[in-house]
Amino acid sequence: QVQLVESGGGLVQAGGSLRLSCAASGRTFSRHAMGWFRQAPGKERDFVAAINWSGSSTAYADSVKGRFTISRVNAKNTVYLQMNSLKPEDTAVYYCADRYGNDYYIRRDEYDYWGQGTQVTVSS
Repeated sequence: QVQLVESGGGLVQAGGSLRLSCAASGRTFSRHAMGWFRQAPGKERDFVAAINWSGSSTAYADSVKGRFTISRVNAKNTVYLQMNSLKPEDTAVYYCADRYGNDYYIRRDEYDYWGQGTQVTVSS
């Protein structure tokens, strides 16, 4: 059973930065694609960023392109989301997700495993 644990969330002022981490356990980390999604109160869980198993391919939502960077260190079974130039509209619970596969994936229903989420709050 795959377990995902996010960390790194918190309260930050607009324009600031945070780095989220997602540690995976319970399976071999390689050959698994990873993604980050976020959910604001009263809204659906939306795609943020995705990365393929090797880290060679990534994808981003238009709203975060140029500000967020997804990366992974397979030796540490960890995927990261570096968030810069944060805006109040980035406030949400951020979830990491996992699935077996060679590509990256941007749809919520393409992922098999989810973490518990970490809160990110950006004040204006």
